[in-house]
Amino acid sequence: MQRLLEYSTHHPSLVLFAVAAALAVLVYELRERARGAGAIGAQDVVRLMNQGALLLDVRSAEDYAAGHIRGARSLPAAQLADGLDTLKRYRDKPVVVYCDQGVSALGAMRTLTQAGFGRVANLRGGLRAWRAEHLPVARD
Repeated sequence: MQRLLEYSTHHPSLVLFAVAAALAVLVYELRERARGAGAIGAQDVVRLMNQGALLLDVRSAEDYAAGHIRGARSLPAAQLADGLDTLKRYRDKPVVVYCDQGVSALGAMRTLTQAGFGRVANLRGGLRAWRAEHLPVARD
């Protein structure tokens, strides 16, 4: 222990660098865990769909028309705050939000949770993960 103290007094910049690196790793890990919270896989989404869950596509209307999960409702992320009234009957039901890669759906998930929706989840990996598992995509 004494040698550690001696080392840290002789090399304060190296000790500060090691502490900063440890903090950076800690912050990164905490952000990744928070990002994954509420994220579910495609097979879990199928199970929830069979139980009557609402699927909410928060991509643009053009992207929705190009391909979406069958039964999903289109409500672009920019219009989500204004369209919350149309979703109030789903407040007590499971709601699965998805976008193209699963990133912008996180903000929509947060908005829905703050609006009182209790069972909100995010499709991990978004529509790309859905397609990667060769699950059906509808086109309108």
